Amino acid sequence: MPLRAKVLNPTIGSRAQMSTSPVNETIKELPGDEARDVVFNNLYGLRTIELNRPEKYNALNASMIRKIVPRMVEWEKSDLANVIVMKGAGDKAFCAGGDVATLAQQNLEGPSGQRASAEFFALEYKLNHYIATYQKPYIAFMDGITMGGGVGLSIHAPFRIATERTVFAMPETTIGFFPDVGASFFLPRMDGAIGTYLALTSDRLTGANVFYSGVATHYLHSTSLPNLESRLAELRFKDYDSMEKRLGIIEMTIEEYATGLPPKEPILLGGELRRAIDRCFSKQTVPDIVLALQEEQGPTKAWAEKTLHTLFQRSPTAVHVALTQMQVGRDWSISETFQREYEIAAKFMQHPDFVEGVTARLSKESPAPIPKWQPANLKDIHPDDKIDAPFFQTASGVPTLKLLTARDYDEYPYKAMGVPTEKDVQRVVQDSRRTPQEVVEYFVTSKGGRQGISTIVEEILNRKTTIDADGRALWDSEEAQ
Repeated sequence: MPLRAKVLNPTIGSRAQMSTSPVNETIKELPGDEARDVVFNNLYGLRTIELNRPEKYNALNASMIRKIVPRMVEWEKSDLANVIVMKGAGDKAFCAGGDVATLAQQNLEGPSGQRASAEFFALEYKLNHYIATYQKPYIAFMDGITMGGGVGLSIHAPFRIATERTVFAMPETTIGFFPDVGASFFLPRMDGAIGTYLALTSDRLTGANVFYSGVATHYLHSTSLPNLESRLAELRFKDYDSMEKRLGIIEMTIEEYATGLPPKEPILLGGELRRAIDRCFSKQTVPDIVLALQEEQGPTKAWAEKTLHTLFQRSPTAVHVALTQMQVGRDWSISETFQREYEIAAKFMQHPDFVEGVTARLSKESPAPIPKWQPANLKDIHPDDKIDAPFFQTASGVPTLKLLTARDYDEYPYKAMGVPTEKDVQRVVQDSRRTPQEVVEYFVTSKGGRQGISTIVEEILNRKTTIDADGRALWDSEEAQ
């Protein structure tokens, strides 16, 4: 069965995309919003959104969201807007996250401030869901720091372009929070236990490894982005062109500007390290993960010791919540994801770890103070405590999040635009008797020769297959994650 990059039918699954335009409410600027924190530009059929707070690493705030949403709504309705690009000003960051300092300060004001913080997340998640279900081609230039709120603006896009300057992370457990902005949907669907590992540890991926991991769909050098923008502006679509055809044209256009992957930047989350991640982070409880890390030997022992040290620095509450989130989020639809995350976020605004973590993280003292978490340490939590349970219970007083549209799905309708997954490779290996080289050639051809595909498929084959007497690849007995 060919795996040619294509958009899956959005009606696949138990929940289908619905509605063609925002239906629930109008979001607009308010008096006092910053004047130029977002810059919009039109060039032929291209529409660009530039986050314009470079001095704050383009951290996302409510003022920016209130500008972005109505413009995206306008463009979705317009026949003149063909492609939307989201990018960040400056050369440091796409978007380093949400403006958590403001939220922490609000929380210190008590219940009213905590409600105001929750309202920010409601606004942010509405934008994230709208991006995830947007019905025009949307491209995120993940050039520079892409963390937290920046991930919400990029990870749900059909096209996510990493560069040599990209630094990706979901750093929430470092500040007493949980991986939000739709991470409950994206991370559990990554290969193996990679998503759980990134969620609990807040580990970073950089440059080409953002692409190798599947977080990005393409890798370009940052100097290529202006030329790509100009080329995207020249694209013309026919009125009757399907979204599938339009995305296919854009996919080929992006690859025109590929100049090669860094030769000295191998796949990080592969080989023995990847095996160790799957061994340790596929466990069902935090104590079992800790125990598995303690038992690691051989070439991954040093990694395991470092990872243990990292976990014990994180908010114990956040680590437990994040693990449960990774286990239940894989069954949430995209709409349910943001509704459930909103409830969890509102509860974290009432938890002392968030203010404690943000204050310590943003402290200018040297060295920065060590957060005083409540509870203080992973070792202080008994398995029967179930400190994560209250965050997943629907509580009175937390309003239901009303999303901008009724669109919904269970799997990304455009996931074939990304890199091959382990399940993709497994299917080809098991459905046909091919040599490893033939499997690699199959995927390179199906992806139109996209750079880096052979490297990704070769790593999967080396780790997950053996070779029979005829030189054919055999998938190992362990089921692909």
